[in-house]
Amino acid sequence: MADDEGESLMPDFVVGRGYAFYQGPSVDSTFHRHAAFQIAIAPAGVVAMADSDGVRHQAPALVVPPMVRHRMLATADLRVFFIEPQCALADRLRRRYGPRITAAPELRHLDETDVRHAGASPAGELDPRLLAAMAALSDGSVPLTEVAASVGLSPQRLRSLARSQLGMPLARWRAWRRLRRAVEALREEESLADAATMSGFADQAHLTRWMREMMGLTPKAVNPLLRPERDVHRDRTRECRHDLGLPHVAETGLGDQARQDALGVGPGVLDPVRELHQPEPQPHQPGAL
Repeated sequence: MADDEGESLMPDFVVGRGYAFYQGPSVDSTFHRHAAFQIAIAPAGVVAMADSDGVRHQAPALVVPPMVRHRMLATADLRVFFIEPQCALADRLRRRYGPRITAAPELRHLDETDVRHAGASPAGELDPRLLAAMAALSDGSVPLTEVAASVGLSPQRLRSLARSQLGMPLARWRAWRRLRRAVEALREEESLADAATMSGFADQAHLTRWMREMMGLTPKAVNPLLRPERDVHRDRTRECRHDLGLPHVAETGLGDQARQDALGVGPGVLDPVRELHQPEPQPHQPGAL
């Protein structure tokens, strides 16, 4: 978040279970599409982007569904979450925000702790066979025909199921998973060239094209944020929050009263961030208590 003198929080880039998180400045990007939900947040002011029709969208927070073509407009300080479609948090986003870029000011105070908790559970609204296939395809080495057979589907039916429920072809999702592996390799201090080949890309240029297309970022930009000194970035970020007089947000779940107070949630007020966390209600089973 920028203060009156123009200081910004330290840039950061994190890949966790079911999500990725970027914090830092944003320049005008080229048009791109994600294989994940994007939640873009301006800690101060508004975040702005344009869709493929040239319509400008701006709000304190915007939600972009998978495969919606858009480009980011320059923002001095930005927090971006990429929510993978197979996690429970994606179920909530699908239901609440629909198929287009949507203003979501109620998510302005979403932070990595919120997403870390909510991204760890599997989606409840996707076909279990699709979830099993996605898990099997995660390492990128198993042929689609073999995976489809293992979940009792033909390859054609599995592709159709992915398009209808994920809103994207499985090939696109597999490319996203290769990007995750590349980021993990960079975090282990592999070179850009080695990270590219280790994760299934032809070369460094191929990795760069795909990351720019699917995240609006480049390996060269995020690589310094993944090095061992990233923990120093986090410490400095917390120090900046203190210096700016912002409430400290403890790394506990949203059920913690202090955290609810920090997010401005009072008794009787709908908390859409907490709602994104809640497990899906299970259907009542006859005879169950």
